[in-house]
Amino acid sequence: MTRDIADVPAVEVITTVAVHLMSAAAVNLGLAEEGPQHKDLDEARKLINALAGLVTASATEISSFHAAPLRDGLKSLQLAFREASVVPDEPGQGPGEKFTGPIFG
Repeated sequence: MTRDIADVPAVEVITTVAVHLMSAAAVNLGLAEEGPQHKDLDEARKLINALAGLVTASATEISSFHAAPLRDGLKSLQLAFREASVVPDEPGQGPGEKFTGPIFG
C-alpha cells in the first residue's frame, strides 16, 4: 500500500533523496559492481553538487543524528571524485566544495 506523501516525515524524504543522489554519484564515479562501464565524471559532479547543497541546507533541520552519516557519505564521494579525476580540481573547486569547503584526504 502506498503511503500518502503528507504522512512521510520530512527527514525521511530528505534522507531518501540524499541516498539516491549518493548511489547515482557512486555509479557515475565507477564505484558500482560494473565498475568503469558507467563512469561519467561530469554526471558525478552534478550529483555531488546537488547532494552537497541538500545536505548543507537541511543539516540543521534533520539533526546531527541524520546529517552526520550524510556528511560522511558526501565527503567519501568528494574524495573518490578527486581520485578519479585525471586533472584534479584546486582545493575548494571540487564538486560540492562551494557548500562544504575544501575537502582534503
